[in-house]
Formats: sequence, C-alpha cells, structure tokens
Amino acid sequence: MSVADQVSMHKAKRYWPPRLPRQLVLPETSLWFNLEVAARRFASKPVTLYGGASMSYAQLQAQAEALAGWWQSRGLQRGDRIGLYMQNCPQFLVAFYAAMRADAVVVPINPMNKAEELAHLLSDSGARGLAFAADLSPVVQQALAGLAQAPVLLGLHYADALPPDGPPQDEGFSPALREWLTARPPLPPGATHWTEALQAAPPAQPAVSGPDDLALLPYTSGTTGLPKGCMHTHRSLMANCCGGGLWGSASPEAVSLAVVPMFHITGLLYGVLSPVYYGSTLVLLPRWDRELAGRAISRHGVTHWTCVPTMIIDLFASPNYRSFELGSLRYLSGGGTAMPQAVAQRLLDEFGLQFAEGYGLTETAAPTHANPPERAKLQCLGIPIFGVDSRVVDPDTLQELPPGEVGEIISAGPMLFQGYWQQPEATAAAFVEIGGRRFFRTGDLGRMDEEGYFFLTDRLKRMINASGFKVWPSEVELLLFQHPGVQEACVIATRDAYRGESVKAIVVPRAEARGTLTEEALIAWAREHMAAYKVPRSVEFVEALPKSGAGKVMWRVLQARENEAR
Repeated sequence: MSVADQVSMHKAKRYWPPRLPRQLVLPETSLWFNLEVAARRFASKPVTLYGGASMSYAQLQAQAEALAGWWQSRGLQRGDRIGLYMQNCPQFLVAFYAAMRADAVVVPINPMNKAEELAHLLSDSGARGLAFAADLSPVVQQALAGLAQAPVLLGLHYADALPPDGPPQDEGFSPALREWLTARPPLPPGATHWTEALQAAPPAQPAVSGPDDLALLPYTSGTTGLPKGCMHTHRSLMANCCGGGLWGSASPEAVSLAVVPMFHITGLLYGVLSPVYYGSTLVLLPRWDRELAGRAISRHGVTHWTCVPTMIIDLFASPNYRSFELGSLRYLSGGGTAMPQAVAQRLLDEFGLQFAEGYGLTETAAPTHANPPERAKLQCLGIPIFGVDSRVVDPDTLQELPPGEVGEIISAGPMLFQGYWQQPEATAAAFVEIGGRRFFRTGDLGRMDEEGYFFLTDRLKRMINASGFKVWPSEVELLLFQHPGVQEACVIATRDAYRGESVKAIVVPRAEARGTLTEEALIAWAREHMAAYKVPRSVEFVEALPKSGAGKVMWRVLQARENEAR
C-alpha cells in the first residue's frame, strides 16, 4: 500500500461509523442456506406484504423447494441458467431461491426488454429455463422464434400472489394498476403455469452449491458490443448481502420498501438477498407509483428504503405528500444519480431524514462505497465499505493520484465479480493487479477529498445515466441500425431536469428515407424494439456524422456540441 493510500485510509477511518467493524467475517455457505435459516427462525413471519396479501418465510421456503424440484424434473442440472423476466412480485423471490435450491444460476432480465434484447440474453447465457410474467408472453414468443433451442418455460400471473378479489381498496392501488395485476393473459404454447408446477413438483434433490459456485449472471453493457454477463458467486453476493444491511442498521424488525426493480442489482440486493439474510419484511410494489409508495410507507411503517433519487423528487411532486407519514423511516439511501441539494434539504427540514448516497456497479454486486448515515455528504459516493480498497489512479499509467486530483476509480473487495461470461478479453481488460491484489477498473472518473470521501466527476466509459438506468450508446445504436431508414446513428446524452440525462440520437437517414423519416416515427419504432429507458427522447437528422481519419465516429465532438448548446 502506498504512502498516499495509507494516509487516505487513515483519514477515512476517522469517519468510519464506530458502531461498525472494518472487516466482515462472511458465512461460508450458499444463499439458499440464508433462507433455510430464516425459515427456521421466523417461520410464520411475513417476508412479503403485497397488495393486501402476505407470504411467510415458511411459505417462501416450501414454494422454492417445490419449484426447485419441478425445474429438476424438467431436466435442469447444477450450473444451468434460469432467466427471471417479471416485475417485482412475491414470485420473484420464490423463483430466485428455487434456482438457488436447484444449484442453478439466475439471469435477471429487465421486463422492459423487447424481443431482440431478450433473445440475446437467453442465447448468450445459454438459459435452460425462463420464468416470466404472462403479460410478457408476446415478447417471449417473438424472442423464442430466433433461438436454436427454446428454454423450459414457466409462466405466472401476478394475480396468483394477490387476494382472490385483488388488492383491497385501502391499499391504494389505482384502477389501472389493479386491472394490470389481476389480468390473466394466456401463456405461449408449451409453457407450464406457475401453480401447476408447484402442485406437480417432485421432491428436490439435495442442494450442493457452495460459496464459490456461480449464483448470478446479471447483464451489463460495455462501451462496445452487446450486453455482457457478470459472473457472481454465492460468496461475492454474500459480501453485500451481509454488509449492506449492517451498514443501514437492518435487523429482523426492519420493514423495507422494495420498489427498485429486482432485476437490477440494487433491487436484487436490497429486495431479495439482504432482507432474507436478516429475516426482515418487505413491502413489495410492482412498479413505481408515488401515491402508492407514500401510502405504503405510512400504512406499513416502513423503516428502510433504498431508492433512486428521482423517486424522492417525484414523491415531493405529489399534491398529497404532506399527508404521508414518513416518520417510521430510519434509513433512506440510494444511488444511480446524484441527489439534488434542494431535495435533500427538504427531506432533512420536513421529515428529519438524512439521505445517504452510495456507489456501486453490477460488477460489484451493488455498493463498494456508501455514505455513513451519521456523516453523509451530498452528491458524494461516500467512503469504501467493508473490506474495500479503492483508489484514484491515472487511467493511462495506473499511478495513484493524491486527494483532490481526478482519475479513474479502481476498487478491490470481496464483492467483485469473477469476470464476464465467456468473454476472456473483456475480463482481462476489466482488471488490473496492483501489489498482488486484483482491482476492478470501474471506468468512472472521480476524486477523493482530504477526508477520504469519493466523488464522481465524469465517466471514462461512454454511458448515459437516465434516472439510474444505465444506457450504453453503442447498444442503442446497434438497435437503431436495424431500422430500414437509418444509415448511421450516434447516440449521446442530453441534459434532463428530471431524469438527469436522457438519450438523444443523431441520425443520418438513408437516401430513400430522407424527407420522409420523422423524429416521431423513429421514436415510435424505437419503443417497439428496445426497453423504454433506452428509447431516444429526441432525434436530430444530419447529412453526415463527424469522423476521425480512421473512420470512427467522433461522438465526443457531438457530445461537446450538445453540452455547449444546453
């Protein structure tokens, strides 16, 4: 460790919460064992509260055992991948822990993904199974048409986890949300219904996975090409599973609001992994609705909420926000985008709540940095958490930089992923060894202040952050190129007062489409072919894109022009 690093570590220690240890001794077990323990300790306690219905820890374990047996009866074996393609619901937890019980690997899939995106994830991961919500059946059918081998299909209706008559009126579900959740669209041919699988399941074979077996394969995009799978073991997930709750003073008495999507690494950590480890209760929301969220916090006495700052902004925009009882909240945290100073001050002034921002990536199973709730700084990544060594280095020389200087953030710690699925070159480029320790190159530019707190200043990688959703321009460009009227496309970020950043496409139309291809038509096409958060909010048509002598599109020129125009 360098002298500068020793100094920074010493300064960070001064602000380390005295209630917390510096290092954690992690369980040498699988994630499935966490549920076994919780179900023995808290058998009748609710693990989920969902639209007026509850599921106990004993029920979660029993359903996961049954579903694991069903997967195995359909030929799935240890190490096989199972895609989960649904919104937040109790079935997500059952499906996740069933995969852990069956020694399988979960591939979480954004339910906003369209057929092309779904097909890539299924094909690249080699998924042998897919559990999906019935309202996504048309997308599933389209995706399967392009696959050489279809996975085993398991379809579910959200209504099966709700009371027979749907959510009670006093739960506050809007008519549109009630209609969506209680609908029973048909499943595609060959799919087994969730309830049928649970009823017909034979006993599961003994679970044998250990801490170093692969458990999760979430996909993240890079600066080039299509999304890549991040290989996480039970051990790498266990690090933040244990540490994330400990940082926020979680306990079996905690009640968490689970509204961040569970397909996302943050939602998975705080809505699937950590609560089961601690034996706490989740108030599940299928999607963001500010009125529903405010009522849920008030009704169920929510104590912990990890969110995206745009959710807080939206909650404050509600005409009813002053009627929400937020006094039960003890820990409010989040990331993805910076929390505006004015909004954080309102939280503090009106509700006495300190917002603690954090920082992490899919490759790090969510946080590597977090703000101590006792001494949080706004628009700050926080300090490195349990067992994490983070440094700011020159991106070219990898030499460590002193406090205050901007460079690339690199991190080493127990939550780092093993590498990218079947991409050895990308894996090799993602890591660097310093002093015999393996550091992950985040691709984010930042600085560390004199007190050991880290700040994000820019992105080395080309990425757009729209309300916490990471949009990789190259992926959107590849999809836009599929439009028959698009000759070339360059995607850049444009500032957005609400989302932080939005997607803008600069397009050279084909000769036959010039004068006829409109911004509205191209955006409408994009909505049909990519997830909603990736869809360009604006399109600019140009005669040509600026290119380097090597023929590469000079996206930085276009980005700089956009920044100056704003």
